[in-house]
Amino acid sequence: MEITNCTDADIGEIFRLYKIATDFQKTRFTVYWPEFERSLIETEILESRQWKMVSNDKIACIWATTFSDPQIWEDLNEDPSVYIHRIATDPDFRGNNFVKKIVAWAKQYALKHDKRFIRMDTVGNNPGLISYYTKCGFDFLGLSKLKHPEGLPAHYQNGTVSLFQIPL
Repeated sequence: MEITNCTDADIGEIFRLYKIATDFQKTRFTVYWPEFERSLIETEILESRQWKMVSNDKIACIWATTFSDPQIWEDLNEDPSVYIHRIATDPDFRGNNFVKKIVAWAKQYALKHDKRFIRMDTVGNNPGLISYYTKCGFDFLGLSKLKHPEGLPAHYQNGTVSLFQIPL
């Protein structure tokens, strides 16, 4: 497995993986990803914040990163952190523990950028995801009610998120 930044040539595959993930979410959860704006993905690619895990020349998994997430993390956003968003896996590669691989990568990436935490959130109270992310090394910090979800993607508008972090 190789981890590299996505390129403009990957945009079609990124949206295909988001659609597959959203369709899966719709079968299990009441809150699911909206259709993301193309401009969001283009900006993340331009800023080298959209990532891919590649196996045999096929994108197996994607995710995005940022160094700031104030609407979700509020005062804790002051801590130097890498925030991981929108992990989506190709169904042909499910069951390969990619979140653990992303965590291993993120630890190196965070240290390289002088960050003290790896953080992630998920919308709502999902016991299955909470259990999975804690098995991948995250501490579950609890549920948080978003005070200012304006401007965030539609799935955040209900306002409750589960917060996770790994201290480095």
